[in-house]
Amino acid sequence: MAMLIATPALANDAPDLVELKRLVHQDCGSCHGLTLKGGLGPDIRPQTIEHYDPDVLTGVILDGIEGTAMPPWRPLITEEEAIWIADYLLKGE
Repeated sequence: MAMLIATPALANDAPDLVELKRLVHQDCGSCHGLTLKGGLGPDIRPQTIEHYDPDVLTGVILDGIEGTAMPPWRPLITEEEAIWIADYLLKGE
């Protein structure tokens, strides 16, 4: 399991979008595939997760899914950052 090393960019009040995009493509991509098409974890491209409510997806990002390889990111990112990531995943680039 890849772990993000908290950086000052992620600790600021406003999310650092460059760092968050890097987090998604490198840290999330380590399980979900670097193109987010799936790997150990499922495909998380917009067309495959569009049925998710943004609040539910934010909760999955923050708290993980017990009994699976999906870890909780709450210790490493803020709720605002998780909301941004959920929106980014749902909308794509």
